[in-house]
Amino acid sequence: MKFNFCLIFSLFIILATQSGCTKDEENVGVNYQVNEIGTGAAIHGTNGITFGPDGSLYIASFLGKEIIVMNKQNGQIINRIGFDMGVKSPDDLVFGPDGSLYWTDILVGEVVRRTPAGVVTRQFVASGVNPITFSKDGRLFVARDFTPGDGLYEVDPNLVKPPRALIASTADNTFPLGWMNSFDFGPDGRLYGPLFLAGMVVSVNVGAPDVPISASPWTDGTIVPLATGFKWPVAAKFSPAGVLHVLDQTGEVFKIDVKTGAKTLFVTLQDGLDNLVFDASGNMYVSNADHGWITEVQPGGQTKIISKGGMISPMGLAVLPGTNNQDALFVADLFRLRELNGSSGQELSVEKGHLLPEPSKLTTPFTVSADGNKLVVSSWFNSLVQVWDPNTKKVLEEFSMPVPINAIRFKNDLVVIDLGLGGVVKASDKSMILPIDNVKVFAPGGLATNGELLWVADWGTGTIWQISFTGDKPNAPVAVATGLMKPEGLALDQDGSLLVVETGASRLSRVNLTTGEVKPIAEGLKLGAAALDGFPPTWGFDGVAVGKSGNIYVSGYGKNIIYSISKK
Repeated sequence: MKFNFCLIFSLFIILATQSGCTKDEENVGVNYQVNEIGTGAAIHGTNGITFGPDGSLYIASFLGKEIIVMNKQNGQIINRIGFDMGVKSPDDLVFGPDGSLYWTDILVGEVVRRTPAGVVTRQFVASGVNPITFSKDGRLFVARDFTPGDGLYEVDPNLVKPPRALIASTADNTFPLGWMNSFDFGPDGRLYGPLFLAGMVVSVNVGAPDVPISASPWTDGTIVPLATGFKWPVAAKFSPAGVLHVLDQTGEVFKIDVKTGAKTLFVTLQDGLDNLVFDASGNMYVSNADHGWITEVQPGGQTKIISKGGMISPMGLAVLPGTNNQDALFVADLFRLRELNGSSGQELSVEKGHLLPEPSKLTTPFTVSADGNKLVVSSWFNSLVQVWDPNTKKVLEEFSMPVPINAIRFKNDLVVIDLGLGGVVKASDKSMILPIDNVKVFAPGGLATNGELLWVADWGTGTIWQISFTGDKPNAPVAVATGLMKPEGLALDQDGSLLVVETGASRLSRVNLTTGEVKPIAEGLKLGAAALDGFPPTWGFDGVAVGKSGNIYVSGYGKNIIYSISKK
């Protein structure tokens, strides 16, 4: 199966919280007021989850680049272990016998150890390293997911000896496992885990230390299928009573009889499930990667929200006409495309973005722009640009691109910023409009147009370029504004000026396209986080859009909300 995220990663290295409206006085400009709308999660997506020696929940957030320490009773966040403490992109985590915290940094392929004294060491294992657990005798195991490869590895707990591949991709067999996700050792000493690609749960005999496993684990008895018929199984853990529980991303939680393989539906939650852990009383705590919540499920099936969900990563924004003259605000939220009422922030619709590209299915949205009554969506995760019809829920056009950062409709084509192709190009024939020359243009990100002229914001130089055309041929670009701080989202305001999100200055500014004068509109905005090395510098995307109402909308990644900015 083709999956483009890690291919994008390689190409790029080579080529280069609250709902309703609340006044935020600190952000108000002289003639503007800033409100916060939308419902945001407290965490930027919740992934691996475990209990620490202190009794607190430890929650990995690969998107947030942090590990959250949470009170399991009330959801209070006690601590955040972040980038400054060695955390890059944690997907799963576990505590070792000596009290050290281990986690997998999935985007960089590393296993990381943090001792009780705070000493951090790391070891590269393989791209997409994801689930992690210890056996009862203290052996450490990890596996790969969501990469153009597969495998199960034993890792030295001291991260000194080289990782040992128990099962790994070969030239003849790319997916010998099928992406084994969050797993657990059973009472029989076998490793039980879900195979995401195969839709099944299996058990694996990991063998004795330092003993190679056959290259044909399905035929020599190393792997034994247990249960089938899942759609996207992501986690398998045993309760204190020894009952195997399996999460499907559909939202279903199953109990599995390990003797017969029979599965029983235990409870159904919201789709987007990721991981689970049990406390000593048998209460199950479930994480949701797509919506960012933590929920407790009691042995009888009763549920209790511990930490609320909502937007986990608001990025690109677009406005379409809504009902009753309201702005229909569309928010690119990585795993979801959310539609909000521009006035109230009420969520009107949610569309799933597919992590595994599927024909005619919406991709994982990073940016979104208006195209008449349609939307243009781009995703560097999946190397796709799509034209999406929100009414029919269908993909009308689709372009495969190496590393698309942003895309908009321009005349009869789409204009795409693609770091893999080296600049701003036309989607139809990949012809160059504005190349990255590493002299004047380094990292374009924002795009805007009035139908005749094209504006491009260069994140790297802080320059706004204006490009005119003679027929279909682009003329030499003209700098209309300089000195901006890491500009990302662009939008034309109703008065013909250009709005720009200055990520590096945490503000929204207005550019007079005649004089080049730049004036701040709103300061102190909580915007997107910095990128990991080797990834697009915009990371997510700080978007801006203007509604028919005249309201200006800016994505507030830092608080998982949307800023609605209007004149006083």
